[in-house]
Amino acid sequence: MIVATTGDVAGHRVVETKGQVFGVIVRSRGLGGNILAGLRTILGGEIHEYTEMVEDARRQAIDRMCKNATMMGGNAVVRMMFDSSEMGTTMTEIVAYGTAVVIAPE
Repeated sequence: MIVATTGDVAGHRVVETKGQVFGVIVRSRGLGGNILAGLRTILGGEIHEYTEMVEDARRQAIDRMCKNATMMGGNAVVRMMFDSSEMGTTMTEIVAYGTAVVIAPE
């Protein structure tokens, strides 16, 4: 599955548009991770526990989006983007979305 943030894929042409696809995941860091991250905020700098959580959540959201595109008959997703939001004080929602298409070499 080719995933592009642009509207086209170099060396290919879009032969069919399948429609909008998305992958969503809601994640929460456990109590221990929240305590450790809270202590890191006092010292400043990167909070590795949250960075790892968000990176993992983005990968899972992309995987789910690709699965949806495959089920629709697409072999690529174009104009892929992420959106995220906080749900309450402990949860983060990550959405990967784009347009499922069928591409063919030029």
